[in-house]
Amino acid sequence: MKNQLFDRRQFAGSLAPVLFAFAAPAMAQSWYRVNGPGTGTPVAVVPVTAEEVRWLAYMREEEKLARDVYEQLLAKWGLSIFRNIAMSEEQHHTAIGTLLVRYSVPDPALNKPTGVYVDAKLAALYSQLMAKGLQSAKDALEVGVLIEKTDIADLEAALKSTVKLDIKRVYTNLMNGSYNHLEAFETTLEITA
Repeated sequence: MKNQLFDRRQFAGSLAPVLFAFAAPAMAQSWYRVNGPGTGTPVAVVPVTAEEVRWLAYMREEEKLARDVYEQLLAKWGLSIFRNIAMSEEQHHTAIGTLLVRYSVPDPALNKPTGVYVDAKLAALYSQLMAKGLQSAKDALEVGVLIEKTDIADLEAALKSTVKLDIKRVYTNLMNGSYNHLEAFETTLEITA
């Protein structure tokens, strides 16, 4: 008969995980209401400086330039390295675009066709890179090296212009990607030489 009696300790022990599963979300929501932003609560964004705006706009167009050049060189030479890296550059372009939206920075690349840039320096660079890259497949690969080295140098400078962690994180990720692209272009050049 003792075995059939209700054992509160056993019942409470088996029910505790179920109760916790239902209570945890409520406790978390309560914590956020008191200690920080919860779901649906807008987070204040610290405005960007003029220098940050300049670099965000420039890097947006520079990522567009890399993508534009690689797509054109893919069409000309059919080398898969240009397809793969152009897709990566599109992701880089999008990552900078997300920052532009977050910080309400006008997008200089918005609705611009291939090879068209607001920044005159980038417009001239595009023309130079295309002139070289259309000469031969080897020249095209060398253009890839030049683009990635330029991108790395510019990202290093852009990183020094900000203290905002989200911008630093994006620039650092882009720079890591550029190092990978540079290695891929240099390796392909060695193989084809």
